[in-house]
Amino acid sequence: MARTALGGLCAAALLAGCGGGTRDMAGQETGARPALPAPTRAALPTLNIAPATGWPAGEAPRPAAGLEVQAFATGLDHPRWLHVLPNGDVLVAESNKQPSAPKGLRGLVQKQVMRLAGAEVPSADRISLLRDTDGDGVADQRSVLLAGLTSPFGMALAGERLYVAETDALTVFPYHPGQTRITDPGRRVRALPANGPNHHWTKGLIAAPDGTLFVSVGSNSDHGEAGERAETSRAAIWRVDPARDRAEVYASGIRNPVGLAIEPRTGQLWTVANERDELGDQLVPDYLTSVRKGQSFGWPWVYYGGSPDPRVDWSSGPPDDVSRPDYALGSHVAPLGLTFAHGSALGAHWSEGAFIGEHGSWNRRPAAGYAVVFVPFRNGHPAGPPVEVLSGFRTETGLARGRPAGVALTRDGALLVADDVGNTVWRVTSKATR
Repeated sequence: MARTALGGLCAAALLAGCGGGTRDMAGQETGARPALPAPTRAALPTLNIAPATGWPAGEAPRPAAGLEVQAFATGLDHPRWLHVLPNGDVLVAESNKQPSAPKGLRGLVQKQVMRLAGAEVPSADRISLLRDTDGDGVADQRSVLLAGLTSPFGMALAGERLYVAETDALTVFPYHPGQTRITDPGRRVRALPANGPNHHWTKGLIAAPDGTLFVSVGSNSDHGEAGERAETSRAAIWRVDPARDRAEVYASGIRNPVGLAIEPRTGQLWTVANERDELGDQLVPDYLTSVRKGQSFGWPWVYYGGSPDPRVDWSSGPPDDVSRPDYALGSHVAPLGLTFAHGSALGAHWSEGAFIGEHGSWNRRPAAGYAVVFVPFRNGHPAGPPVEVLSGFRTETGLARGRPAGVALTRDGALLVADDVGNTVWRVTSKATR
């Protein structure tokens, strides 16, 4: 019976991948007060997967009017995350989840979904350094800065210390400006939750001005179905103080926070979060939100400020004061990368707000995400609907030529985008400042 059901799900996934689907920018699914329909549950989940193909020679994503895009680096191995060093060097984490045997029918289906979407490739487990020595917008030097890591993701530089958030630990390495290879084995600062199945394996990282570090840790399940013990210290943002050897859960109840950034006008921490699946095409909105100490956003019991998830039957309940996210990005768009526009040279239209890499949906019709969007801000808060900066990652026939992940601004204000299916880092600039 289980084998028959699995076969049906996988066949549905293959057929769904051949369908079309365009970016849904419906206003009712975005903004500070998104419309939340009643949850729906079906015998089989919606599977609308875009099989990964990569980019044909000479093709690239579509930039918004007034912008242009070129490949900063190609031939990478599943580039997921970016960090720009003060001297202009670009670090790229070439990484994926560590191999593991799937557990149960749900795990088998998830593995098939990931394989179709190009997410089952072996992890390169390295951080590469890209350097553009002649200023033409293309990296002409490439070296492996760090190798032998365990699914590295977030990176942060503090003085002459480079911190790396691997899937199971926060590690620090000595770094000297201009260095192209680090041979020092580094030092483990703090273990991070990586208990099986380590469902959300990525660990985002950012350094705060006071020298502390924020680390994002995703949940170990979709809606708590793995049980409470599996989620200890997960679905949270940690604050780590390396100088005092201290760590604490700074905010909780966030299913899968990934990108972290400090809003430049207010100094406030923000994150983008991936919400739960299988409650309908319009549920649950992924979001962009500010984060303060002690906040809980309600996962897994409730979503978007208080709507109960009918599937959750934990013995404990949600906290009394559940925070509502600041801004809905749309359901199932899968936001990963986040950076604020301070220092952007893309033009006045893109000067204040947040750039977000939306990896793209699998549990929704029509498809959503597969784009880099910009949420304009005013006085430190979202002030308008998301605008596409870079699109065309998913074809009209439903194939994924690429999937945006990490985003970062270069020293000269260009926008970099890590494309983990296209194995490329794209560089977006203004035509006016060519």
